[in-house]
Amino acid sequence: MSCIQCGEESKYKCPTCRQPYCSVECCKKHKETPCEEPPKPEAPDSEVKKEYEFPTEDTVPHEKLKLLEESGDLKHCMANPHVREILKILDSSPHPDALFQEYMQEPIFTEFVDACLKVVQPPEEDDQR
Repeated sequence: MSCIQCGEESKYKCPTCRQPYCSVECCKKHKETPCEEPPKPEAPDSEVKKEYEFPTEDTVPHEKLKLLEESGDLKHCMANPHVREILKILDSSPHPDALFQEYMQEPIFTEFVDACLKVVQPPEEDDQR
């Protein structure tokens, strides 16, 4: 980073505004004009209302997707390196639909899918459809 006063390589940052400076002399120059704290980061994702661009009747609400992070069954499935490798392959595939059908033949992947569905679509919702 470059010093905000002279442009030299900076080693320090103003404790208030976090702007870089290189020496005591440049720090004193910087302090001649009052500075302010940098703006606070925006609210975390959990507080921001997210909208889908093209929702369908099968769209899963963000709140339910967030619950996947807390699922013990899902964490257990994700501990398996084979499941993680399958997910990487699906994520990078230009045609994941065909691969998905193939991987659904593997019990470990089916267990992963069932764990996901148990969280986002509990059994009582199945009865209502």
